[in-house]
Amino acid sequence: MNNIKSQFSIKDLENLTGIKAHTIRIWEKRYNLLNPKRTETNIRYYDLASFQKLLNVGYLNNNGYKISKITTIEEEEIPKLVREIASKNDVDNHAINTLKLAMLNFDQALFYNTYKSLLKEKSFRGIFYDVFIPMLSYIGLLWQTDTITPAHEHFITTLIRQKIIANTERIQSKQVNNSKKTFVLYLPDNEIHELGLMFINHEIISNGYHSIFLGPSVPLNSLTDIQNYYDDIIFVSYFTVKPEKENMRKYIDSFNDVILKPSNSKFWILGQMLSHLDTNNLPKGIKIFNSIKSLIDEL
Repeated sequence: MNNIKSQFSIKDLENLTGIKAHTIRIWEKRYNLLNPKRTETNIRYYDLASFQKLLNVGYLNNNGYKISKITTIEEEEIPKLVREIASKNDVDNHAINTLKLAMLNFDQALFYNTYKSLLKEKSFRGIFYDVFIPMLSYIGLLWQTDTITPAHEHFITTLIRQKIIANTERIQSKQVNNSKKTFVLYLPDNEIHELGLMFINHEIISNGYHSIFLGPSVPLNSLTDIQNYYDDIIFVSYFTVKPEKENMRKYIDSFNDVILKPSNSKFWILGQMLSHLDTNNLPKGIKIFNSIKSLIDEL
């Protein structure tokens, strides 16, 4: 394993595995499950092997194995038992745990092998909903709690982005577009979190619609040019960190004035920043969605 992130606090382990620090301490004291090390300044830490072991132990525990039983299993047999259980059921959680390891070790081969294994059981759509979306939620938490660095986030999201692009291109190469409706997907100024929007683009194309993907950080005024080419347009955007909550209503009103009022266009929006928006009395033509799936169901 690459020596990238080699020291974890017990809080890191809690964030990465979902096992409470209190429980980890009990398992450690009562069953000698982990053997924390100490820095030169006598601060306790756990190594990467401890993290991997705790992931596997937690997985077995969630699948009905008592901790007292797990601690009697030979250490080298634990990963084999995990793989055996995962091959029969609960593939998703095992895959998420494996992707966490791939992310922490910058292990591209492990990511590809995990994805390839998932394809035996699921479609790309299923992998995105069942594995990638939960994984991305974990990434947000881990990044906010300083458990991982931005480099880890960029590594794993770049690999997921590659899969979305490859699957989208495969559909586009076969598509015969007879749709009169056009979807225009974009992110507002300084918004760069595009994975959700990219998957929505994949799903729109899969459903046989014409889609124009503009990507991140698109100025509002530049959207007006598209209206010179198409009549029936639905703009779609994903507000993850932008616009700021204090500017949310101003942005909505500006979009209404610049884009919606002069046309018959519509505006579909989703993303966590919308929790700061009063959705009462929104301009006509604007629709809010609470998830990717709810938006796709609207198609």
